[in-house]
Amino acid sequence: MDGPRDGWRNTTHDWASTIDHAHLAFIRRCAAIYAPGGVRHLILEVVAYAADEAERSGGGHCRITLRPDGSLAVTDDGRGTDTRFDEHGEAVKKPIMATKDLRFFDGAKGLLLPDEHRRRGMSVVAALSTWLVHTNRRHNGSWTQRYEHGVPTTDLAPIPDGPATGTTVHFQPDRSLHTQGNTTTDELARLTGQWPHLSVAIDDCRTT
Repeated sequence: MDGPRDGWRNTTHDWASTIDHAHLAFIRRCAAIYAPGGVRHLILEVVAYAADEAERSGGGHCRITLRPDGSLAVTDDGRGTDTRFDEHGEAVKKPIMATKDLRFFDGAKGLLLPDEHRRRGMSVVAALSTWLVHTNRRHNGSWTQRYEHGVPTTDLAPIPDGPATGTTVHFQPDRSLHTQGNTTTDELARLTGQWPHLSVAIDDCRTT
């Protein structure tokens, strides 16, 4: 759906909003509530969107990469984040990083992630990450964008289309979250294996 934004139907996020500074600040103040278990929970928040895509299409795949600098990347083979063009021809992506997921806030019934904590959405990951880079490939164009604590620091930067659609969310969790729990590949495999439509590969590139 393209054209004036006021005609776009909200499903998971409010298309009329771009950055909810108050929401992001609230998440940062309440990190212990929104990221119980630290980094592991943030990973599951990202993978949950890949699982949504996999369930919709009858199956999908994602790869989790644990990098030596403490950052993580989750890449999936879904349709990519919804991106539309407004009445001025400007690309507008669904504001999943910088605004709340309407399904999981404001009194909505919470779904549980495999760690048995409530799902809250991608804005939690963005708000609690020093930086996050969102790379998106769709049939109507591909782009990347960088955030710092959930706030965009670049516009959508076009990139060459790849052979397939999908997203990569590469993020560096706040340092304090790395001290909570132990993110092991065995534990991640056990937890992510609970999504029946999604196959998950884990690459641990951290130094030992």
